[in-house]
Amino acid sequence: MKKITVFGSINMDLVARSPRLPVPGETVLGRDFFTAPGGKGANQAVAAARLGIPTQLVGRVGNDNFGRSALTNLQTFGVQTDRILVDETAHTGVAIIAVDDTGQNHIIVVPGANGRVNETDVENLINLLDNAAVLLLQFEIPLTAVLSAAKAAQNAGVRVILDPAPAQVDVPDELYPLVDIITPNEIEAGQLVGFPVNNFETAAKAASVLRQKGVGTAIVKLGAQGVCCATAESTFFVPAFPVQAVDTVGAGDAFNGGLAAALAEGQTLHEAVVWGAAAGAISTTKSGAMSSMCDRATFDTFLIKEWRTGEF
Repeated sequence: MKKITVFGSINMDLVARSPRLPVPGETVLGRDFFTAPGGKGANQAVAAARLGIPTQLVGRVGNDNFGRSALTNLQTFGVQTDRILVDETAHTGVAIIAVDDTGQNHIIVVPGANGRVNETDVENLINLLDNAAVLLLQFEIPLTAVLSAAKAAQNAGVRVILDPAPAQVDVPDELYPLVDIITPNEIEAGQLVGFPVNNFETAAKAASVLRQKGVGTAIVKLGAQGVCCATAESTFFVPAFPVQAVDTVGAGDAFNGGLAAALAEGQTLHEAVVWGAAAGAISTTKSGAMSSMCDRATFDTFLIKEWRTGEF
């Protein structure tokens, strides 16, 4: 089996829980606080590795306690970390996360070493592409590095999956044709296409616009409403799995890890979207991001049970 390669961010998450999220200018009393390794690149790498796919992460951390903790944690989950650069001139990236009792969240990301990812890191990536089935990309590192990585993957014949998060409005037009699969949520899709996305109809319209920009397949994640997927041949909908969500942090990363894992195993696109939806749903039933990524045995049991309903 070929590997999944992830090129992206590595953070330490600083998480506070409160009954509800504050409105601008308001202070609310929190209930819990904890730190946990995170970052969209690291989360997606763990999600894929936990599903049994050999996974390599390329990125940067600072030479600090957060960075050392992040590397140790990734290794514990089975992610290969030998291509992660320890940057002596920057702190490890952090994400400041507030989560309410319904599982909704607000997140502020301070890039730190992630913001210094450049062509040196792309060179580290290139040497891994010969044995890669999929390259996972996100927007928590500089867009110039994302673009270079996508070009390298296309040249190597490696499928590129882009999670355009955090939402961006200045995505270079030349990036879209390098992307085989793009996976925005409603907010990110709206930023990319310039109109609100909040249901299947608007998601299908957004997916069509993204395909017109040059993307091969557009997958719009609608949270509890499900997933809309558009290809050159068809547009289809996968409903959300019914779970009791306690924390949606990391659900999008779990989706991408599940999607990539299925494709690495040779599943069809429809099956891969179902895998992504299942992985994302399971992750919402636990607190935290990386810690909510499920192992393969749990995933298989969940998926077999849900598939018996005939809805997927």
